[in-house]
Amino acid sequence: MHKQHIPLSNQHPSLQPPAMANRDAVPSTRSTNGKVKPPSAAAHDLGLGGANHSFRPSHEPDSRPVRHPIPPPSLGGRQRDRGFFSSDDAALTKQILATHAPDIEDLNVKPLLSIVEDILRLAKPSSSTDHTSLVNNQVKPHLDTLDSNKAIQDAKILYNHDHDSEIVRLLAFPISKISCEIICKCSAGGEAHSVTMDLLKSLSNYSWDAKVVIIFAAFAVNYGEFWLVEQNHTRNVLAKHIATLKDLPYVMEHAGKLEKKFEAVLDLLNAVINVIHCLIEFKELPSVYISHDAPEVVAATAHIPTAVYWIIRSLLACASTLLNLIGSGHEYITSTTESWEILSLAHKLSVILGHLRDQMAVCKGLVERKKAEDAYIAFKKLIESTHIENMKVLRAMIRARDDQRPLYDGSKRINERLEVLRSKYVLLLISDLDIPHEELNVLHMIYNQQARRHEYEVLWLPIVDPTTPMTGVENTVFYDLRNNSMPWYSVDHPALIEPVAVRYIREELKFVHMPMLIVLDPHGKPSKADALPMMWIWGSDAFPFTKDQEWALWRDKTWNIELLADSIDPRIQEWMKLNRVVCLYGGEDMEWIRKFTLAARAAAAAMHVPLEMLYVGKRNPRERVRRCHEAIEREKLSHVFHPTDYYDYVWYFWVRLWSMWNSKKQVGMSVESDHIMQQIMDILTYDSSEEGWAVFSRGNHEITKGKGDVVLPVMEGYAAWEYKVDHPDKFVPVLDEEIRRTHPEHHCNRLILPGHAGYVPDHVVCSECGRTMDKFVLYRCCTD
Repeated sequence: MHKQHIPLSNQHPSLQPPAMANRDAVPSTRSTNGKVKPPSAAAHDLGLGGANHSFRPSHEPDSRPVRHPIPPPSLGGRQRDRGFFSSDDAALTKQILATHAPDIEDLNVKPLLSIVEDILRLAKPSSSTDHTSLVNNQVKPHLDTLDSNKAIQDAKILYNHDHDSEIVRLLAFPISKISCEIICKCSAGGEAHSVTMDLLKSLSNYSWDAKVVIIFAAFAVNYGEFWLVEQNHTRNVLAKHIATLKDLPYVMEHAGKLEKKFEAVLDLLNAVINVIHCLIEFKELPSVYISHDAPEVVAATAHIPTAVYWIIRSLLACASTLLNLIGSGHEYITSTTESWEILSLAHKLSVILGHLRDQMAVCKGLVERKKAEDAYIAFKKLIESTHIENMKVLRAMIRARDDQRPLYDGSKRINERLEVLRSKYVLLLISDLDIPHEELNVLHMIYNQQARRHEYEVLWLPIVDPTTPMTGVENTVFYDLRNNSMPWYSVDHPALIEPVAVRYIREELKFVHMPMLIVLDPHGKPSKADALPMMWIWGSDAFPFTKDQEWALWRDKTWNIELLADSIDPRIQEWMKLNRVVCLYGGEDMEWIRKFTLAARAAAAAMHVPLEMLYVGKRNPRERVRRCHEAIEREKLSHVFHPTDYYDYVWYFWVRLWSMWNSKKQVGMSVESDHIMQQIMDILTYDSSEEGWAVFSRGNHEITKGKGDVVLPVMEGYAAWEYKVDHPDKFVPVLDEEIRRTHPEHHCNRLILPGHAGYVPDHVVCSECGRTMDKFVLYRCCTD
């Protein structure tokens, strides 16, 4: 009774080698007692030994009997490229699918594929060969140049991994069986399609990627053995004798003539590896992000059986070329038939690979979108959660390794760790790279006022498209802003801002283009509302920039010159202390400005009223406002802002006015119910007209205002009402009376709200007649 040999695969029933589809076609490599036969015996059974072996020594025509080369597995006739899809492909796919009955659990064949790639990397002519083009032949995209020592080290690492080496051992038997089958059927000149289908039937129980990797490994065994003998035949007696029997010295003497054949084979093997890696990528698509039943995956994987078929056909063609080198004669060495066959297969695989990669790009796009969505949901959950400190939120917003300093301190000009912001109020200044300089200048001024108090830190987050690399110009703009305009913290580069944070800022905080200031409290809780309006109105007094603080600041405020322009120019505070009449006026009609300033000064002089006038320009100041500013200063018509900073101050005056408008709305006020909002709307209406306007106030007490076509006639006709002003303190109340009494025959008032105004009222009442104003949508392009 023979002792039964139990193969390793029997220890894992699910990994047993599948039964051969046709055991008569490929002789068994096991003896009757169940043991694996020695290679020589297996070869004899396969018809590779004995007198009838088809491989006989061949000679050149003048000295050797000519051996006709083994024909390569036929491709069924040379066909013109009909693309990847055809009716023949559909019929072929049906045949291939009929061979597929997987009942073995999915195997990780990447360790095996890694060994195959190493074999192809190392399988090359010995250094004694003079043909350097052959020495350098290797499979390129996936197989980098690798010396023998590194290959051995990698192999040791691979085999030391218990799971990976187990997979290799489990597949050793089917690899050996398929290796013999390839030799047998290629030696017999079998028809390529039939041989391919037989191999598919032999491996019917395996997944698609396992099939091709097993067959690829089987090919690699033969391929590696061929080159191993060639490499060692000059220094190893055993290798020398085997090489002599295979007639390899003669083959390598003519290696130069075989160069094109080798190049074609290596290019085809390169295409095989690329397609196999693509197949494995499909298998490794994470099911948590994309279902294998998803239409995109189904559409892609529907063509995997056909891809597997053509990979096997390609490996058979390469095997046939290798076998024909043994005992080949001059006719085969110079023949180009197989090269054309291999080029045709390489083209076929390139078409298949292109299609699979296109489908893979679609699937990866879905995976990335799902990953991004999950990451965004996790980020939102983190933002909305309560934390002891702010570091979790900061680390989720800004990408940084433990040893990295992702912040740039603009005042010290050094990089800092995120920890410098731990448990502090952090004001996130959010903008793109087109941040207005006047906005930065004013913010810089306010920041310096609080620097000594150390109540909060400012961090600039420049928002750019995270999917597109920044251009050289954009990088230059960023570093110029960071280094020269930001005295506070900035991220060291916009790429450090996590994409989920950019999305949150755009979707939840509604950032588009206009800069905004979001307060991150010491616990990492961000404010939903933009804090910039509070900053423009109250400066650092608005700290900690909460709704409660905003409401408290508005609670006791009334409409007066201090609210309107207190922080704009320090001279205004001095004039109020001296109880002088302060006049703020604007517009860009220089003729009106001259008439108004002269008339107002004449009226004040006649009534002995101390009058100070300051020109505040116009919202969105342009060239005409600059020319007005210069003319007023040159002609000494009134006070103006400092010439070097006039644009910043004009911008600041108007942005404060808009900020008051939005802030009032955020605390629940409306134009209909709030006196301050009504006054702000009136000035904005004046500014939207073509004429000028003016506001008069005595110190911080009485205040009045009027549009240009009203206030100018009143000032020019001061002789009719100056008798009422028997004391300078009565000037503003009397002026208010005259303005209210004066109504032009016709009027046309406009209120232009910018697209980013924030609050747009449903209806607006005209300040002249009290009727509801018509609403229009205005698109404007003004180059002045």
